Amino acid sequence: MSRTFKAALVQMRSSDDMGENIRDASAMIREAAGKGASYIQTPENTCLMAPDGGAKLSLTFPQERDPALPEFRKLAEELKVWLHIGSLAIKVSDSHVANRSFLISPKGEIAAQYDKVHLFDVDLPNGEVYRESATVAPGDRLVTADLPWGRLGLSICYDLRFPHLYRAFGQGGCSFIAIPAAFTETTGQAHWHVLQRARAIENGCFVLSAAQGGTHANGRQTYGHSLIIGPWGEILAEGGKDPGVVIAEIDPAAVTAAHGRVPSLRHDRAFTAV
Repeated sequence: MSRTFKAALVQMRSSDDMGENIRDASAMIREAAGKGASYIQTPENTCLMAPDGGAKLSLTFPQERDPALPEFRKLAEELKVWLHIGSLAIKVSDSHVANRSFLISPKGEIAAQYDKVHLFDVDLPNGEVYRESATVAPGDRLVTADLPWGRLGLSICYDLRFPHLYRAFGQGGCSFIAIPAAFTETTGQAHWHVLQRARAIENGCFVLSAAQGGTHANGRQTYGHSLIIGPWGEILAEGGKDPGVVIAEIDPAAVTAAHGRVPSLRHDRAFTAV
């Protein structure tokens, strides 16, 4: 827990072209590794920003035939990094995909995978409508993985709005929480920063959140602003709207220090709602 390391976030503006997205992500992953990052995270929907519905289903594959995953596994092994692919759309039936995150070890092995639990079904005041559940099958379990520097909790985007999930990470000994995302421009402007910082502060954890940003080829607008946040709630690094690499030095000892200053994880109590 005493060793520092560099964490990097790959901010993207993914399209509906999977090959193009794989190439763009790979180039920025290489850039991050070249800057000394040992843990590299990409955003939600790394390889496909197709709209919900038939387009997404027609462009996705079962995990054993997904074209992106083998490329990223080879890349992690080549670069000797922990590579966290924020999410890929993995076909699980004729009508649904899983929004699935993959943590890949420096040996190119899948160390953990997580299916997004909370699905974004929302009607926004500006007329935007999202029905993730129409084509995405929800996950049903919490996933953590042990990195060389401490335990990581895996989540995706809309999960951010459910604090009890992150409390479970904190109580489960996580030092780091991953929240790769494709937040909308509208909700991002209102809530992105405050929710990210809250999840870090509440649990005394680092929060690592690679994001999609800008206007995509299909017209969707995402907020960007990839964030690395310290366990005291301080923003250590932040992206803007455009694609690029966000990087920060991480000192896991800051987690212990935060828990000592505000030991709220030891003060949870059971209660009855009335």
